[in-house]
Amino acid sequence: SLTTIITTTTTTITITITMSSSLRNAIKRTTHKERSQPADRTRLGLLEKHKDYVLRAKDFHKKEDAIKVLKRKAAERNPDEFYFAMEKKKTRDGVHEERTTEQNKYTEEELKLMKTQDLRYVSLKAQTELKRVQKMKETLHCLGAGIEERKHTIFVDEYSEAKTFKPETYFDTPRELIGRAFNRPKNSQLEDADQLVGVGANEIDYDEEELRKQQERRLKKVAKLNRGAYKMLNEHEERAEQLKSMTVKMALQKEISHGKGVKKKITKKNKDGTVESYFVWKQIRKR
Repeated sequence: SLTTIITTTTTTITITITMSSSLRNAIKRTTHKERSQPADRTRLGLLEKHKDYVLRAKDFHKKEDAIKVLKRKAAERNPDEFYFAMEKKKTRDGVHEERTTEQNKYTEEELKLMKTQDLRYVSLKAQTELKRVQKMKETLHCLGAGIEERKHTIFVDEYSEAKTFKPETYFDTPRELIGRAFNRPKNSQLEDADQLVGVGANEIDYDEEELRKQQERRLKKVAKLNRGAYKMLNEHEERAEQLKSMTVKMALQKEISHGKGVKKKITKKNKDGTVESYFVWKQIRKR
């Protein structure tokens, strides 16, 4: 607070003015800055500040206390201590191995999904994946279309015209290019070198062997795309099946944990050695 003394001829008056917090913050204060790393020590990295030292010290003392507790437990350990669970536990290269039981039959990804998401989310993802699989199945039958030899039907008026019909004359193109469905220039275009893009008129080769190799390359490319698409389809089908099984298991767990009525767990051993467990609810007459 700020105190002001006002003196008069008769009395002394003391006036006290209380400053608000916003006014107090408006007054410039001395800024205390910590020095940075000197230029000749920049190779050592950033200079450790007090807050960094506090965090490092807390972490060090925490580890130190944990080591002290472990040493005390090891010193006070009873050598005759025994539990039946010790018979099934083992270590490999000094590292303890967890037991593989029914509790750990799910993968880490499935456990994370089951713990963080609920049944509705998994059901939604299963439906989404199933629709994606159906859509891929509907479109995959189009792969490879156009591999078969295409046909072009020409209609004529007379039978004699059909017997003397020549496709190279009708399409006005060389006989070697009749099998092409695209890029089939006419004779007039081949005669004019200016209409050819990138190739001279005398440099064109209509070798059937080259055309066959091009067709084989196209077929190999389509087959590669086909294999990749079906591989992706199989992966999506497996994921859809996993999500579906997870949905059933989560629904069963929810029914078991939250279901009403008296239930009994029955464990059955199959002929192949596998164990199957299921629940039976006691029948209650409804009024």
